Parts: sequence; C-alpha cells; structure tokens
Amino acid sequence: MDVVDLRSFYAQRLGVVARRFIGRGIRARWNDMHALRVLGVGYATPYLGLFREEAERCLALMPASQGVVRWPSTRPALAALVEEDELPLVDSAVDRVLLVHALEMSTDPAELLREAWRVLAGGGRLLAVVPNRRGLWARMDTTPFGQGRPYSRSQIAHLLRETWFTPTGWDEALYVPPIARGWFLRSAVAWERTGATLSAPFAGVHIVEATKQVYRAIPARRERRRLVPVLKPVLAPAPGAAALR
Repeated sequence: MDVVDLRSFYAQRLGVVARRFIGRGIRARWNDMHALRVLGVGYATPYLGLFREEAERCLALMPASQGVVRWPSTRPALAALVEEDELPLVDSAVDRVLLVHALEMSTDPAELLREAWRVLAGGGRLLAVVPNRRGLWARMDTTPFGQGRPYSRSQIAHLLRETWFTPTGWDEALYVPPIARGWFLRSAVAWERTGATLSAPFAGVHIVEATKQVYRAIPARRERRRLVPVLKPVLAPAPGAAALR
C-alpha cells in the first residue's frame, strides 16, 4: 500500500479512532521508554510520537515498495526509505522495534523479522501490530488493515519462533467495525470496552510483544560420512619375478 494512502487514512475519522485504540494497546505494553532507542518499521509514525519525548531517539524506516514521507513534519527528519531485508543499522543498535503495516505487507516477513532480530540489542523487545484473520477489518479493503496478508494468533507465534523471538504478551484492539460514519464512531468506545471484556475473537488487530532469543537452539545434524568403496585385493607379481623366468 502506498504511503500516501496510509497517511490519508490516518487523517480521516476512522483512522483517528484506529490510532487511538491501537496506541492505547501499544502504550499499555511499553509504558516506560525513558532513555531507550526505538525503531519503527513499516508505517509506524502515527504511533512513534507516543515515545518521542521520553526515548533517547526514535527512528522510522519505511520499505521502498511503500514509499516514505517526512517525519516529523516540523523537526529534523527521522525517517528514511530502506530495503526491508537490509536495514541500514549495525547489529544491536536499538532497544525496541515497533512493526506497524509491515508484516502483512512484506514479501518476505521471515527475512524482515530476522533483520529486526539483528538490529535489536540483547534483551530487546519487538512489538508487532498485525491484522487479525478473523476480524472484520481484514475483510474490508477500504482500510490499510484489509490489505496484504492477515494472521491468526497461531500463525504469528509460529513465525516469531521461527525467526528467533519468544512471544511474551498478547493484546487485541479495534473491536469496533470499520464503519466510517460519524454517528457510528461515537459508539466506538463502547464497542472497544465490550469486546475487551468478553475477549471476543473478532478484534481487528493483534498486538503481540516478543523478546529476542539471544541463545537460540541450533538443530542437531548428523555428520554425513563419506563412503569410500572397499577395494578388492588383486594378485600382482612380486618384484623381479619376470627376471627369474
């Protein structure tokens, strides 16, 4: 999805509601970011503002296939256009990685997560906002959450473990249906409270936190033994045998 469409969505009423509820879920997981280095990958700028005043630094990296917009708009730019499988950071460069509109849009989500693992410091945490396969938002392509590939909870857990992360916390958000009418959005808070209380399975997004596995298991492999064919003995004349004849 183009970055211009993403920016336009978050400027609309429905986007403001989505930003509010997802931001609340992100903040509940990361409530103290003092002196930490935070990296947003995908289109995370609507949520990075939550931490910009307290974190040591916030950076936004946007995939080349999506495009990039200036962020923040009134300060020196902290956003860059990158290849998602080659992030321009050294190993262990950041303490937190926030993925928004990233995994579902990626052509290779496993490689994206491995890059996130590489740039995370030891003990670093990753937070991914991913469309819920069972939710209404993933079924309607009028919002960014209806684009790309949605995930079930088990699919996310498998992908994270496969890329050397350990899931540690789960939340959901966007229980309100994606209806952009003003009279309906006035009831969004009631939808959100009711869905969270009932643990309803139709939330629009998963908010999953994971930690970096510093010491990960390495699958055992048997060493392949090279088979050497056994040579059969062959009778050969002794040295000097021809001279005795």
